[in-house]
Amino acid sequence: MNSQSSPFRAACSLLLVLLGLGGCASELSLEQQIVATLESMEAQVEAGERRAFMGSVATDFRGQGGELNHDQLNGLLLYQLRRYQRVHAQLLAVSVQPAGLDEASASFQVLLTGGDGLLPENGQLYQVSSLWRFHDDKWLLQSAQWEPARMIGN
Repeated sequence: MNSQSSPFRAACSLLLVLLGLGGCASELSLEQQIVATLESMEAQVEAGERRAFMGSVATDFRGQGGELNHDQLNGLLLYQLRRYQRVHAQLLAVSVQPAGLDEASASFQVLLTGGDGLLPENGQLYQVSSLWRFHDDKWLLQSAQWEPARMIGN
């Protein structure tokens, strides 16, 4: 991996945290709703559907302690989707907790990879903490923090 993979890791981490569920069924638990949204966002990123992905991100989104806003995330995602022919994300160990009225927190790991061939050229495992808000019948990513995940033995 090279130093240029840092924006890729940041964009992919946030991208995985985002998916539009739209009209969540009342039969689904809070965790199922958030996981479904994340999985949808994961699929949208892998399909290069940036606008659909960003539809699950709140317009007042803040990432990395306020260093990244909605428009900057959109630009970062666009850059990464143009840079790599193939982008892949794999969600791991998702944990969801209520965080107030119409809000939830979700923490998870995500493995992000990107490249132009069959095998990825870059990849990173991230630990992500996120806050979600239920608005207009769907869950929106309100904020996210991520950092490279620590490997066992490191």
